[in-house]
Amino acid sequence: MATKIALTTFPPLGLGLVRFGLATMLLGPFMFIKTNIDKPTPKDVMKLTVSGLLGITLYFSLENIGVKYSTAVDAALIVASYPAITMLLEAMLFQTKYPVQSFMGVVLAIFGVYMIVSVNSFGEGSERVFGNLLLILAGIVWALYNFITHSVASKYSMSTITFYQIVAGTIGFLPIAFLEADGWGPLSLDALIAVIYLGALCSLLAFYLYAFGLRQISSSSAVVLMNLVPVFGILFSMIILKESINTIQIIGGTVVISGGVLSIKAADNLVVKKREEN
Repeated sequence: MATKIALTTFPPLGLGLVRFGLATMLLGPFMFIKTNIDKPTPKDVMKLTVSGLLGITLYFSLENIGVKYSTAVDAALIVASYPAITMLLEAMLFQTKYPVQSFMGVVLAIFGVYMIVSVNSFGEGSERVFGNLLLILAGIVWALYNFITHSVASKYSMSTITFYQIVAGTIGFLPIAFLEADGWGPLSLDALIAVIYLGALCSLLAFYLYAFGLRQISSSSAVVLMNLVPVFGILFSMIILKESINTIQIIGGTVVISGGVLSIKAADNLVVKKREEN
């Protein structure tokens, strides 16, 4: 919702640069005065750099462009499918064994996303469908970011991981943001408040807490919390942006959330069972 407001002034790639540039400036002084600064190995620096380019530069480029052409409601609903997308890619890339219920959940989530996307192909033009497809692609990128971040999450402090990723992501925006030099609009107070909110809370604080959560809570707990995103996203989009939601979107969103919960919870139960056996 805040992204939609900020896009009234900032173009999609420029918004990414300003948003994460602000986060870097806020985190930089803290890292400078910190006494016990972690020093990642060269191999881990590369992982943090790649994860920053994926989870910040590429992900938010796709998300910002997707939201520009889509709606905040659609974006919130599609985000709910990300846990299922992550599980499916993990099974494909790492041959991770999941129970049948997990794959049933993935199928449900994909079907729910299809309902959300397909309902917009009639009467709304192709731009909204294009935006939704970019948001789905962003989910794949987010899954890859999770895989890499999880491999270093237990080695370093959350401030170290967040700092390296945000700096890498901000630098990644530098060369591409200038492609939209003519797309900047007059700065409004609403857009300024939105970009400060995005930079300070949704970028800096959220990435810190998310990286911390990756090594602290179970998958089932994480997916329950993540499914609050579409709930609040839809609520604020309807109240502040005056966006409407139709019956198909409600059904599709419910199917997506149910599929995500089923897929990840079944997988988490399997992990718990294996731990108890060992």
